[in-house]
Amino acid sequence: MSRIGLVAVLVVLTLAPPLAPEMARAEGYPHAQEPIGTVREMYDGALTPDLAVNTFRNIDRLFPTRRIAHGANVWPLPRSDKPFRQVHFQSGGREWDLFDYLAVNRVAGLLILKDGRIAMELYQYGNTERTHWMSMSIAKSVTATLIASALQQKLIGSLDDGLEKYVPRLAGSVYAGVSIRDILMMSSGVRWNETYTDPASDRRRLLEVQIQQRPGAVLELMAGLSRAAPPGTVNNYSTGETQIAGEVLHGAIRRPLSQYLSERIWSKFAMEADASWWLASADGMEIAGSGMSATLRDYGRFGLFILGDGKAGGEQILPPGWAREAGARQRLKNGQLIDYGYFWWPAKPTPATPDPGAAFSGVGIFGQYLYINPAENVVIASWGARSKPSGRDIIDDTDFCAAVVRALR
Repeated sequence: MSRIGLVAVLVVLTLAPPLAPEMARAEGYPHAQEPIGTVREMYDGALTPDLAVNTFRNIDRLFPTRRIAHGANVWPLPRSDKPFRQVHFQSGGREWDLFDYLAVNRVAGLLILKDGRIAMELYQYGNTERTHWMSMSIAKSVTATLIASALQQKLIGSLDDGLEKYVPRLAGSVYAGVSIRDILMMSSGVRWNETYTDPASDRRRLLEVQIQQRPGAVLELMAGLSRAAPPGTVNNYSTGETQIAGEVLHGAIRRPLSQYLSERIWSKFAMEADASWWLASADGMEIAGSGMSATLRDYGRFGLFILGDGKAGGEQILPPGWAREAGARQRLKNGQLIDYGYFWWPAKPTPATPDPGAAFSGVGIFGQYLYINPAENVVIASWGARSKPSGRDIIDDTDFCAAVVRALR
């Protein structure tokens, strides 16, 4: 497609407020009648491009969800008087520009905020400002943020507390002796295979248990795993680990994660639309590592909340300095520095981005990205509609985001 043709498919925004997923079905959610695929097809990478787009903006039809209510007011996102129009950069040894990034990485929505103002906002594949899109593992970063809120409220005493203090059912299990900090660093030492497209992997076993929608089944699966290393000594990415974190949070706050998110952030920071979150069983626990669905602007506002050190509605919601700590590389008990924070990804140096600074990101499969750069006061939210869960990010998102930061200076 030519650049002119690509630009032509970008949807110009209106000022109509988005609708919550539950209300949208009755009030004209623009994508409500679209055919969608199954969750197994998603993880197999077996959806046609059009069906993938339909599915990713209708994930609240795949599982029961719980509403994340927004507040009465809306945090304003004014337009910048210096709109962002183009960028040229290197990634993977090749030259790219904005239009390449949109096309090659199958970007379904892109929001760039500089100093709290919209430098660029655009949508593809029929999406609009009313569209809700899946977060995938960006939900992990949200869960970590809620744990920080519980710390600030002293509902959680310390990140070094053992998990059993909040989830007694874990006593005597493979998670005995594991701390909250170990979980947030994905370093419990519990054996786990995260391969999305392998039907025999632990990640797919977790998905199958979620499909069963049997109360308590997810925690039962996790508690029955085996140990691979002592707690705090090995970093191994595990979506199951985030479900343990969600159980810890639930045990501390004594209410649904969605309700707590609404009370502490979604309403106080004045999101403009309700969001939704997958449940492990009808009326049960949220899937803490996946399955949130929200508008692009509200993902951007969540980034601004983190950028602003966790303040909302005149209240310090997170411990001061939490965001910078959570987004930084962490150190295991053996002294090893890992390329992971507390359910956030520190920006790694690449050949095109040798010094990314203190930037960090929430990252989800299929190309979901929430980039936060406190030093430059930049937030970038990007929706992806890639064909496979992972391995299809041809252009490094970090290189694109770093190029945007340089262009906005």
